Amino acid sequence: MDAQQFLAEFGHIANAPGGVARLRELVYQFAVTGRLTLQLEEDGTADVALSNIARIRQGLITEKKFKRSPKLESAPLTPPAIVIPPSWRWSRLLDLGEINPRNQVQTDSESVVMATFVPMAAVSENHSEAIAGVVKPWAEISKGYTHFANGDVLLAKITPCFENGKSAVARGLEFDIGAGSTEFHVFRPISQDINPAYIYLFVRSPLFRAKGEASMTGTAGQKRLPTDYFALCAMPLPPTDEQSRIVAKVDELMALCDQLEAQQQKRRTLQNQLRHATLQAVATSQSPHELQENWQCLEGNFGQLFSTPEDVAAFRGLILDLAVSGNLSDIELRHDSTGTELLETITKQRVAWSKEADDQEKKEAQSMLKKLRTQQFNVPDTKLPEHWIWATFLQISKAIVDCHNKTAPYVASGIHLIRTTDIRNGEMNLANTRKITEETFSYWARRMPPKAGDIFFTREAPMGEAAIVPEGEKVCLGQRTMLIRLFPELFNNRFLLYVIRSPSFQNRMVEAAIGMTVKHLRVGGVEDLVVPVPPKQEQDSIVKIIDALFEVCNRFEKQLSKKQLIAANLVSSAVVALTGIAIEQEEEPMKAPKTELVAPVRLGTPPDVKAQAPLATILARHNGEMSAKDLWQRFGGEIDAFYAQLKIEVAHGWLLEPAPAEMLEK
Repeated sequence: MDAQQFLAEFGHIANAPGGVARLRELVYQFAVTGRLTLQLEEDGTADVALSNIARIRQGLITEKKFKRSPKLESAPLTPPAIVIPPSWRWSRLLDLGEINPRNQVQTDSESVVMATFVPMAAVSENHSEAIAGVVKPWAEISKGYTHFANGDVLLAKITPCFENGKSAVARGLEFDIGAGSTEFHVFRPISQDINPAYIYLFVRSPLFRAKGEASMTGTAGQKRLPTDYFALCAMPLPPTDEQSRIVAKVDELMALCDQLEAQQQKRRTLQNQLRHATLQAVATSQSPHELQENWQCLEGNFGQLFSTPEDVAAFRGLILDLAVSGNLSDIELRHDSTGTELLETITKQRVAWSKEADDQEKKEAQSMLKKLRTQQFNVPDTKLPEHWIWATFLQISKAIVDCHNKTAPYVASGIHLIRTTDIRNGEMNLANTRKITEETFSYWARRMPPKAGDIFFTREAPMGEAAIVPEGEKVCLGQRTMLIRLFPELFNNRFLLYVIRSPSFQNRMVEAAIGMTVKHLRVGGVEDLVVPVPPKQEQDSIVKIIDALFEVCNRFEKQLSKKQLIAANLVSSAVVALTGIAIEQEEEPMKAPKTELVAPVRLGTPPDVKAQAPLATILARHNGEMSAKDLWQRFGGEIDAFYAQLKIEVAHGWLLEPAPAEMLEK
C-alpha cells in the first residue's frame, strides 16, 4: 500500500458523503490483497495451508463426511488481474471448506437437542457484530432452514441484504449449532489453517462484492447471489499466521472508523442544533431591530450552518414563516387596506354567488353560508401586523369540497385521479397518476368539478400537503384529499399555498389533527384551520418576494448538490486508484433498500381478521395498493423484516405477486 497516497486522499475520503463507508471498503480491500500488514518470512507461504486442507478434505471424502459439488469442482480457478504478495496463493471457498453444509445431529427419543435459530434480521450489516438468535428445539428448525455451526461464515444472498453487507461469523451459538433464514450462504472451514474471520473480511471486500452484485440473478426484489459465485470467486489466501494479524488490524481500524463516524455525527448534530436555534431566533424576533440583528447573525454564519441540500429546506421554512407573519411585506403596501376589509369583500362576493349560482353550485354556496353562521375557532397567539387578520379556510374560500370516499375503478388511460401520493412539496405530480373514465369523473366531481387554480389539500397519508391544479389539466380528487376554491380576484392561491407549506401552519394543523396511530383531519377540521390574511395587493407582493428568495435557495441547493457530487466522484476516483476496483455510488448513507421496486404492491384475498398480515392491513386502508417504498415506511420495521413479511403474505395470497419490474438503482 502506498502510505503517502492514502494519507493524501484521506481527508477527501473521510469528509465526503458516505466517506467513512468508503474508508471501510478500502480497509477490507487492503486487508485481502496484502497491503494492510507486513509479510514475515517466518510465516512461510499459503502452500502449507492448502496442502493440509487438501489432505483433510480427501480424508473426509473417503469417510463420506464431506458434502461434494462435482459440477462446481470442475470449474477452473480464474484469478483477477490483481497482484498479491509472493507468499500468498489464489484459492476459492469451495477448495477451503464446505459450501452450505448440513448439520449431522445424533438424537434419541429421551433427549431434546436445542439449537440457535437465526432469522435474517438477527444478522447485522456492521463489522463483526454478534448475531442475535433464539434457542429452539432442533427438531423444530432442522428442516426447511439453512444449517450452520460455530465457526461458520454466514452471508446474506438476497437483495437488499447482500448489498447492505449482512454477514457474520457464527460465534457463541448455544449448543454449538444453529439454523436460520434460507437466504443465507454458508461457508464451513475444515481446517484450523483457515481463519473464519479472514473469510468474513473477504466476503465484505469490494474484491468479492463488486462483481457479486453484478452476478445476482432474479427480478422484482428477489435478486440473489448464485451459489457458484459464492463458491468459485477467486480469493487471495495468506499464510495462516498472517490471516490472524490481518483480522486484528482490521478490527483495530474499524474501531477507529467507528470513532470517526461518531465524531462526524456529533458535529452534524451540533450543526443542526445551531442552525435550528439561529433560524428560530430570526423567526421569533419581536422587533425590526431584533430581526435585523438575528438576520445578520444568520448571514454571517451561513456557510457553517448549511452544508447539505437538505439543510436548505429549513431555510425555506424560515422564509415562509417570516412571510406569513408579515416580516417580508413591502412597507409601502402595509396600510393601503386591511385584512378585515378583504374578508368583508369575500363575504359579499359569496352572498352574491349564492344568489347567482345554479343547481349544485348554489347548494355549495348556501352550505358555506350556513356553516359560517355557526363556525367557531381559536385565534393563535402569534402576533400579526395590525392591518392583517386571522381567518379560517371556510372564511376565505368560495367553496371547500371533500373527495368521494369510494375506491375508483382504474383504467389504462383517462382523467388523472390525484391521490395523496401525487402531491408533494407544493407540486402536483401527474407522471404516475391512476386514471379514471369520464363517466366516473362526472359522478365523483358532480359537486364541484376541479379547475385550474383550485388547491388540492391532503387531510391524511400524508396530512397537510397541497398543490395548485395546473392549467390545461383535467384532474379529480382522490381519497383523503379536499378541494379549496378561492375567489381569485380577491385571494392569491399561491399565497395560501405558501401559508399551508409554512412550518407555523403545519404545527397548528398537527395540533388540530385527531387519531392515535394515523393523524388526520376531519372535513370540519380542515374548514376550521386558520391562516393569516393580509390585503390582496400585499399577498401578491409577498408571493413575488418568496419566489425570488426561493430561486436563491434553488441555486444554493444546486451548488451544494454539485459540491457533494464532486466530492463523491473524487472519493470514487481515489478508491479506484487505491484498489483498482470501481464501486457503485450510493446516493444516501442510510439504511434503506438499495433498490426500489417500481411495480406497486397490491392487495390480494383479504386476510381473516385474526391473521398476522400487517402489510395487507395497511394496503386495505389505502386503496388496496401502494409502492413498495411507501409500504415499507408505513410498516415501520427493518427493511429485511419487511421483505420477509412481504414474502409470507404473498405466499398466503393476501398480497398479489408483484409483477416483474425494472429495478432502479438508488
